[in-house]
Amino acid sequence: LEFDLATNLVGQPLVRQQVMKGLREFLENPNPVKPLVMSFHGSTGTGKTYVSSMLIRYLFQRGLQSPYVHHFSPIVHFPHAEQIEQYKESLKRWIQGNLTNCGRSAFLFDEMDKMHPGLIDVIIPFLGPSWVVYGTNYRKAIFIFISNAGGEQINDVTLALWRARKDREEISLQDLEPAISKAVFENHESGFWKSGIINEHLIDFVVPFLPLKHHHIKQCVVSELVQQGLEVRPAVVQEVADSIPYFPEEEKLFSSTGCKTVASRISFFF
Repeated sequence: LEFDLATNLVGQPLVRQQVMKGLREFLENPNPVKPLVMSFHGSTGTGKTYVSSMLIRYLFQRGLQSPYVHHFSPIVHFPHAEQIEQYKESLKRWIQGNLTNCGRSAFLFDEMDKMHPGLIDVIIPFLGPSWVVYGTNYRKAIFIFISNAGGEQINDVTLALWRARKDREEISLQDLEPAISKAVFENHESGFWKSGIINEHLIDFVVPFLPLKHHHIKQCVVSELVQQGLEVRPAVVQEVADSIPYFPEEEKLFSSTGCKTVASRISFFF
């Protein structure tokens, strides 16, 4: 996994560092005191879903198809605000039942920025340092929250540091944490709004995904061409990377869509 992250995850040194630290400490401990809880934050196309899928692929034999991996999307699973109490009950039962089945289960919560505030707090009893909840030992479970919330603030901080001549590779978690915290945990439209998960410090690792620069997009293009079995032509790599919008308007430094639209843009050239 460490090699795969280093080789295939473009432009995210902090992510590699945080994810590997969290996983290594957790998996090497035969008796963890609580489940591993990670929260991924960043703009579209910066690698959040890619990294969570990669982790699951290495940890579970059938990856995302494993019966021990559970993926939730607010739009698909919790669409109606008026049914929140019903959602709370079914989510609690689902997690409890599946942890009874397998204590080493993984739960992925996508698009936390679109989650109804208050809903996620129903899983608090499963996240803390307790021995048994509802008759289930759950301390070896993994919970991953994925969110675009905080992406804009991460981009702003990265840009400000670049203008202050601080290299992107030098950006630390401490540089970004206050901005993420304000954007995600103090936003009344966020799934984490006034959440006990935050107040009780149940998230072990906040993982920021930085905006991607032009040369990172070129790496994504090369990777996608190889994956599709297409010829890697420098002119095509350059054209695809140039066709993507960049911000801010003056410097055109970071990709507005990360690597998300690379695959669809390649199809125009073949």
